[in-house]
Amino acid sequence: MICKRKLLALTAAMTLAGFGSAAQAQEVYIPLISKGFQHQFWQAVRAGAEQAAKDFKVKITYEGPETEQMVDKQMDMLSAALAKKPAAIGFAATDSKAAIPLMKKAREMKIPVVAFDSGVDSDVPVTTAATDSKASAALAADKVAAMIGSDGEVAVIAHDQVSSTGKDRRDGFVNQIKAKYPKIKIVDIQYGGDQLKANDIFKTMVKAHPKVKAIFATNEGAAIGAGTAKKEIKSAVILVGYDSGKGQKDMIMDGTIAGSITQNPVGIGYKVVEYGLKAAKGEKVPNRIDTGFYWYDKSNIADPKIAAVLYD
Repeated sequence: MICKRKLLALTAAMTLAGFGSAAQAQEVYIPLISKGFQHQFWQAVRAGAEQAAKDFKVKITYEGPETEQMVDKQMDMLSAALAKKPAAIGFAATDSKAAIPLMKKAREMKIPVVAFDSGVDSDVPVTTAATDSKASAALAADKVAAMIGSDGEVAVIAHDQVSSTGKDRRDGFVNQIKAKYPKIKIVDIQYGGDQLKANDIFKTMVKAHPKVKAIFATNEGAAIGAGTAKKEIKSAVILVGYDSGKGQKDMIMDGTIAGSITQNPVGIGYKVVEYGLKAAKGEKVPNRIDTGFYWYDKSNIADPKIAAVLYD
């Protein structure tokens, strides 16, 4: 009898252990590889992803290189994430071409990829959760044109020339100016997405082009760096930015930056997890998830609809 009881207890323990292992094996894991961590934008994306993870009861991790220029480090992170064989993966490319080999590997492993913020030059991602960069930059161009009377010289500080967001925001602005405002001349386009580099670019740009009336900076780092430079040299050049963050919001309130385009970073992060889970289950997902954008300045920064998508 004792032996039978021991056997029954052992069988029950093994059964419970088996159930535990099965439950663990069924846990959905979705890693997100961001472009970087140096801007508050990426922390807002993370907050949205973490909220979705709670809502949908999935496990996520969120990481990215220290700066958006560290392409090799991001590729190492992506490779390591794929090695864990997750249910799906979220990926924001620092370089839209460099990731192609790993995207192909993901497809071979049957791991659905949800691109976010910055797309990849590949048909592997099942969908992309992002702002329409070209349309949002075109709105920035319209705002700049209105401020300078649709006449004069303007310039662009783009955050890079390798990511899709860098190229699309540059092109969206430039193409809109060329198409709609024949009296506006784009005299310079330079690249620097971090604050220190953008600071230097702004100073050299206004010195090289003394007639420039306005400058468009295409991300948080470029806008804050250019704004700091504008203050330091007491420049009267109109500055228009992109994204949010406390530094940029403060500069809008004190008049350094005339206004900016804001994305919906929390919404982007949320949608990556939501649609990553859908794709992992084999559900059909749209080719693109447009998470929206708004123009904000001192006049509407407190509007609840705007405030909801700004971040510090």
